[in-house]
Amino acid sequence: MTFSAMAFLGFLIIFLGTTLGSAIVFFFRGETVSKRMNQICVGFASGIMLSASVFSLLLPAIETEVEYMPSVFVGAIGLVLGALFLYGLDKVIPHLHVSDEKEEGIKTKRMKKTTKMFLAVTLHNIPEGLSVGIAFGVSMLGEEVGMDGSLVSALALAIRIGIQNLPEGVVVSISMRPEKGKKKAFLYGMFSGAVEPVAALVGLFLALAMKLVLPWSLSFAAGAMIYIIVEEMVPEAHTDTGEHYGVFAFFFGFVLMMVLDVVLGG
Repeated sequence: MTFSAMAFLGFLIIFLGTTLGSAIVFFFRGETVSKRMNQICVGFASGIMLSASVFSLLLPAIETEVEYMPSVFVGAIGLVLGALFLYGLDKVIPHLHVSDEKEEGIKTKRMKKTTKMFLAVTLHNIPEGLSVGIAFGVSMLGEEVGMDGSLVSALALAIRIGIQNLPEGVVVSISMRPEKGKKKAFLYGMFSGAVEPVAALVGLFLALAMKLVLPWSLSFAAGAMIYIIVEEMVPEAHTDTGEHYGVFAFFFGFVLMMVLDVVLGG
């Protein structure tokens, strides 16, 4: 299979993950996602994201040899820059968190609540898409810039992100169903994931255009994803300190993706 075909397949997988998860709204009988189910979904998704951030993004960046400074500093600085980038978007883009309806970003009364919820999920999906696109860029230019990477490992990352998108799609579409109905809730959930292949394409072009910053790009994407995990997903997975469903789901997702990373050659 050619590089273009593999990249297209990878971008399609991350979009289909959210779409399939959103389609659960047609079969779900309850009005909203229970607190326990939300903790499990978010915990599982955050475990997958952390595993992907560490094993598929941050470690390859640190293991890359650069001439101008120790590679661990590249990883550390890129990690911080990625987190600051998401922090900036968090403060600028108006959005509403699905679980507690906490509003962040620039305050505006012109946007509907569902639009702000949609923007919150879309904001989450940007670094995930970037990470997949950058991974495919590494697979194409790896040897040329002294980095280890393969199409198989890039596709494996796309599969992991796609699996992580399943529970996210479930939570988004079901949360919007009471106000929008099943069909519109599904479309909102599906289109919230549409930003991922777009961001993946941007990440791919950036990686190909700026070969020298590939390790920076990897650690940047990792920092952006870890910011989301720490700032929102982990607290949401453990809202009730008396229950540990989200905690166990987090570890299950992390371990599952760690094993898949080795098995799939990630």
